[in-house]
Amino acid sequence: MKAYPQERLQSYANALALFTICYNLVEGLVSVWLGAADETLALFGFGVDSFIEVISAVGVWHMLRRIRANNGETRDEFEQRALRITGGAFYLLTAGLVATAGLNLYQQHRPETTLWGIVISLVSISFMWLLIHYKVKVGTALNSPAILADAACSRTCLHLSLVLMASSLGYRLTGIASLDAIGALLIAWLAFKEGREAFDKAKGLSCSCCSCADR
Repeated sequence: MKAYPQERLQSYANALALFTICYNLVEGLVSVWLGAADETLALFGFGVDSFIEVISAVGVWHMLRRIRANNGETRDEFEQRALRITGGAFYLLTAGLVATAGLNLYQQHRPETTLWGIVISLVSISFMWLLIHYKVKVGTALNSPAILADAACSRTCLHLSLVLMASSLGYRLTGIASLDAIGALLIAWLAFKEGREAFDKAKGLSCSCCSCADR
């Protein structure tokens, strides 16, 4: 990214956080409603995940507002607070995914249709890719672990979108009801690792395997 002034970079970061909040709220409402209507557990779980993703974006948005207001706290305190919120959101996401996958495996439930899962996942993949791209650029320019952790949160949402697309398309083509269970459990494991890394960064530790800034 070009060498923009700090104030302009913070404005970009603020706009990205607000867009993430609004997008995930709409995506969550639509996915939960359609998932319940079509009895599609994967889509319903994806919608619940979208609400959890809002937590990370709200944490970053609040952090940016407080930094610009300059109310006497240090930047590190803001960063640590947002990182803890992000880490907690990842752990909640992990629990939700494990519960959803387990329920799918146990019930072998067959949804009425997975067409909306395909449509929503394609839309989500497009928007998440753009959000990740710009969050990484802005977070790197501002040297902000919290914004980079939020980009990692969006990356997990992208992975979930791919799982939703694969499971929805797979069911539509084959009729196998539990195609998304193993993929959802894998994403749950990745989400747990991301949550742990966010908490480690909040404590001043580096990422255990790969730096968020390198993503």
